[in-house]
Amino acid sequence: MSVVLVDNPSPHVRRLLINRPDKRNAIDYAVRQEMTEALLALQGDNTVRALVLGGVDGVFSAGGDVPSMAGLDEAGARARMQHIHRLCRLVADARVPVVSAVEGFCAGAAVGLALLGDHILVGKSTRILFPFMRLGLVPDWGTLRSLPARVGVATARRIMTNGQSIQAREALRIGLADSDAGEGNVMAAALRQAEAMAQLPGVAFYHLKQRLMHPSGTLEQEWQREEDDQAQLLLGPDFEEGFAAFNGKRDPHFGGGGRD
Repeated sequence: MSVVLVDNPSPHVRRLLINRPDKRNAIDYAVRQEMTEALLALQGDNTVRALVLGGVDGVFSAGGDVPSMAGLDEAGARARMQHIHRLCRLVADARVPVVSAVEGFCAGAAVGLALLGDHILVGKSTRILFPFMRLGLVPDWGTLRSLPARVGVATARRIMTNGQSIQAREALRIGLADSDAGEGNVMAAALRQAEAMAQLPGVAFYHLKQRLMHPSGTLEQEWQREEDDQAQLLLGPDFEEGFAAFNGKRDPHFGGGGRD
């Protein structure tokens, strides 16, 4: 049985669900490999304009599969991290908006995975935990960059060292989450969010995402990037549609994905 379920719950939304319910959807090599393959397939599908990441049975993921980490030599440890980073790059560099449906328990590596997306949605059942210190490890999956970028260095240090779980309201307050489904269904809310983000102009969104993920070192560099981006986008079909919608006093209807 596949450990990652792939479906299209709406015409322009692809969903990847970790499917290891007996292990609370812990992420092992097989999960990483199947997610990697699904994301590589996504690159050639122009019909998909948003992606949802989640888990089965109302649980996002318990994080990395701890038993699979034991007994490695240095070469094995490095190979494991390189496999992780291949998946990380595909999520972080996805040319479509990525919504993380963080329902139920979400720990360690799973938090890192969620943070690589563009929108994190939580709900009443959400519990977020960083267990790395208890295991004698540092956070991975890019978390020491992505988490401080969201919540600040002091807050990131506190929540990664105090061993306490974070519930939805606190996650929203500190900026760890973007929206809260409250008493509602987290996955249903995530699908609605993905459908809304699927309506964004794909190329412009991808440029925005890259600029936020890789900030300019100086204002001069930022102004050059602005010039380069707008020189391309002002000549593209999405601006043509946006301008026509502006003049027609209607909502724009952008086509295609985030591909130049």
